[in-house]
Amino acid sequence: MPEITYQERINAERTEKVRRMLRELPPSCTDFINSITMTTSPLTRMAYTIDLQTFCDYAAKELPYFSTKTPAAWTDDDMAHFTARDLNGYADYLTLYYKDASIGETVEQQKVLRNHECGVMRKLSSLRSYFDYLFKMERIPGNVAALVSLPKLHEKPILHLIGPEIERLLAVADDGAELTAAQQRFHAHTRKRDYAILMLFLGTGIRVSECVGIDIGDLDLAGKAVLVTRKGGNQVILYYPNEVAEALKSYLEERKQIQPATKADENALFLSLQRKRISQRAVQIMVKKYCSVAVPLKKRMSPHKLRSTYATRLYHETEDIYLVADALGHSDVNTTRRHYAAMSDQRRRDAARNVHLPSLPEDAQK
Repeated sequence: MPEITYQERINAERTEKVRRMLRELPPSCTDFINSITMTTSPLTRMAYTIDLQTFCDYAAKELPYFSTKTPAAWTDDDMAHFTARDLNGYADYLTLYYKDASIGETVEQQKVLRNHECGVMRKLSSLRSYFDYLFKMERIPGNVAALVSLPKLHEKPILHLIGPEIERLLAVADDGAELTAAQQRFHAHTRKRDYAILMLFLGTGIRVSECVGIDIGDLDLAGKAVLVTRKGGNQVILYYPNEVAEALKSYLEERKQIQPATKADENALFLSLQRKRISQRAVQIMVKKYCSVAVPLKKRMSPHKLRSTYATRLYHETEDIYLVADALGHSDVNTTRRHYAAMSDQRRRDAARNVHLPSLPEDAQK
């Protein structure tokens, strides 16, 4: 029997999680998720299921009609009772709501959740798809979700690092001198690993999910290439510059001396201090740790922002939006154009230097 890959294991875990969640939701939710199984990934289906769970929680808490029985008992007739007013109330609810306390926690320990424009948009879009499915299958008389307006998204500037900031980030990750005493104790064991991960982000624009999924056998140091599994499950080869190759080579020598804690992690390239495949969350925390020291004014730095740094630099070097889209794994070049075809800070400075205005007369300056 062939060995299960990391991606297959993650997909299986996501599928099981979706099935557990659906047991507590209306049967029509299960039918909806099953209807998109062949056209979506397990991650997408999990996102839809989480959104539907959030909506059902809202209805059970806030709408008297739906508070008399659990969501798992809601029928198609019950779903037909939703009004546009109910769904508009849900849009407002999404901006600030509370997650019930877990077992052993007090009411005061409830988690406060907020969604900004993109979060509200996604959850309402999921709801529209669900109600559209029910309407097309003639299970409800109308699609009230189509009557709810989606929020207007405001464009935000791309947060990325410029040349000196990249150098400082890598310097902090390499020497660790500016970290706290507690962080420096861990840094002694993770320096080469962390440096290699940062170099991969900055040198290839890799996603954090792709990074943690890399196995040792996916590396070709001689060819300066790495095999990664994209979001949709497709595998592609990414090429990296010499600097990334050197960082990976240095870490790989250290990695070969580490015995993984479990057989499932023996092929993983990047390991945690527990000698297990490093998690996406751990990588996010690691990036934030170094960025908080190197670029303290850019407080929202993350692996995705390092991906943006790579994309922005590649675009301004080549001005080839199709090359950038292919490197990032975007299926639609318009996604790339919308995010990375903006003017750089350097171009703004160049524009300022090229605008010449008359100086004040010497008498006016006194």
